[in-house]
Amino acid sequence: MRGMLVPMRLRDACRSSPQGAEWLTRLPEVIGQLVRRWSLSLAAPFDEASCSWVAPATRADGMLAVLKVAMPHFEGEQEIEGLRFWDGEPTVRLLDADQELGAMLLERCEPGTPLCERPELEQDVVIAGLLLRLWRSPPPSHRFRPLASMLAYWSEEALALADRWPDPGLVRAGLHLFRELPQSAPAEALLATDLHAGNVLRARREPWLVIDPKPFVGDPAYDATQHLLNCAARLRADPDGTIRRFSDLLEVNHERVRLWMFARLAAGPCDEWRNDAAALTRALAP
Repeated sequence: MRGMLVPMRLRDACRSSPQGAEWLTRLPEVIGQLVRRWSLSLAAPFDEASCSWVAPATRADGMLAVLKVAMPHFEGEQEIEGLRFWDGEPTVRLLDADQELGAMLLERCEPGTPLCERPELEQDVVIAGLLLRLWRSPPPSHRFRPLASMLAYWSEEALALADRWPDPGLVRAGLHLFRELPQSAPAEALLATDLHAGNVLRARREPWLVIDPKPFVGDPAYDATQHLLNCAARLRADPDGTIRRFSDLLEVNHERVRLWMFARLAAGPCDEWRNDAAALTRALAP
């Protein structure tokens, strides 16, 4: 597909790995194939996406949609299955998909304003309500991965970078919790794992809809972490009060949320180590 635009954030992310670079090379051909198969007209892609190519689309019948082609990455491998499971309750609806290409034709949110433009206390209420609806048990025959598999993946990344650990004691404590917390979960459900205010959009079918879920089965208390990590200033000012407020809205144990927060800050993906989070990590330490 000639003349296809690739946002700079996505281009930079693809350059960070051979797999991403190879995917980017094939992307124009893939998009052209999807445009023909699904009879789409495309507008310019959204600038915000860094792990997928996403653009407004219009089908031949006039229906507004969004075309998303995801860059292969471990956390998002089962997004299509998750969207099928939730079936628009309360996510965007999946109109069509190609699993092999990582391609999705999605319901378009109108006006599509992100929740992150609203005050954080309002974000707490909206996100808590969405998570309580998302947390359902998949059928016994499901093939969703356990949360422990993502934590093991992150742990391997952390161990491979042991010479860069800012505080080895904190990292080891976080790695221990990555192993222990999934085993002690009082309940399990299908989690979104990456639900924050940037992944919630204003819509017409419902006031707010979830986009970009990364489904894993595990402890619901874990799902509090991504939103809280995006509320950095409030969290640093009052870590206990902020965690308790959101935990109460979610009806989960605030102590488990605190432990999950500590584990993510201490031993999560290494880009979080570069943030000014050392004092907060120590404040949340068990």
